[in-house]
Amino acid sequence: MGDATHVLPSLLRRHLFSGAAALAPALLSGCTAGTTHTPARAGGNAAASRSDAVAVEGARQAGVDRPVQPQPHLELAIFDVDGEVPDGNRAAARALLAGLGDRINALLAGSDPLLAGLPPGDLTVTVGAGPRLVRLAGERLPGAEELPPFARESIAAADRGGDLMLQICATDAQAVALARMSLHNWLTARSARARWSQNGFRPPAAAPGPVRNLLGFLDGVSVPHTPQEMSQEVWLPAPAAVRDATVAVVRRMRVDVPGFLALDVPRQEQVIGRRRADGSPLSGGGPDAPVDLGAKSARGSYLVPAMAHVRRAHPAETGSGLMLRRGYSYANSAQDQGLLFVSFQRELRTFTQTQRRLDDGDALMAFTTATASATFLVLPGFSRQRPLGAALFG
Repeated sequence: MGDATHVLPSLLRRHLFSGAAALAPALLSGCTAGTTHTPARAGGNAAASRSDAVAVEGARQAGVDRPVQPQPHLELAIFDVDGEVPDGNRAAARALLAGLGDRINALLAGSDPLLAGLPPGDLTVTVGAGPRLVRLAGERLPGAEELPPFARESIAAADRGGDLMLQICATDAQAVALARMSLHNWLTARSARARWSQNGFRPPAAAPGPVRNLLGFLDGVSVPHTPQEMSQEVWLPAPAAVRDATVAVVRRMRVDVPGFLALDVPRQEQVIGRRRADGSPLSGGGPDAPVDLGAKSARGSYLVPAMAHVRRAHPAETGSGLMLRRGYSYANSAQDQGLLFVSFQRELRTFTQTQRRLDDGDALMAFTTATASATFLVLPGFSRQRPLGAALFG
């Protein structure tokens, strides 16, 4: 990967981004709530014709806590920006991100020709900058730290790290695919290089809340919910360069789904620490009850087993805060399926302390192998007055 002097392409040094830098991103009005899209033609995709656009204009990017219920389809695409530039070439980084913001704005407004007339619907595109890019703005900034290796990993060099993250989500899988193609073409035309990508899916949900993963359990029960919890656990308040940003961790976790499902349901519940039927903790109470790590049976044994996943990942056990997790399932083949883990937190240590605790002993980890891993700073929101990346490189 190299140091911060190997971040942006030689193409930038030839000023091929100067045109993109001159284009001020338009307001993201094409994605504000209440936008009316052209109805789909007869026989078209009904999901694409809904007026369900996600409000993205503001201090923070969409795709983190908006929409509250994540869209059913996701494409996560990781890129490197090749070549060498002089150390601290902030202008080049600013031009790249501003141009990318322009392209995203065209997608969200429905004016990108590669959408082929398809209304964007609830499409969101969330951009993260990898540690090499962040270090151009400051070696000590949140997001400048690399994600370390952990146990139970089988990760090729190309599937670890990266300079840019695009998280593309929508109800319409076709909108996700076309948006991904548009942004891929734009970036690779400017000497960015695709590292790895993964599509994912979630079951549809009638109301905001956790949904079932491939193991049949509800995923994402213990996360920050209220604005106060989000401010405390997810959004960065300072310094000014990263205010309203957040640190993302993405991990592709191959899961031995057949092996787990071969266990009887009581044993599955002991591995997870929750009831499969409704997500209730084994310590008692309903689905919304907090996990009581001290609860014991009449015989004195812990109701939540010592190696249950909810115990090992609990903040009381890890000494860290809560992560906002927006996970997706994936299924590349019968031998390669599992969880596309996406979490947002103020500090990288929130994730690393939790993962190290899981590495020390967690019954669920015996069924998982990480095959891709990276961390990114999800940049503050952008608008006409504040291009993407302006706070970091302005």
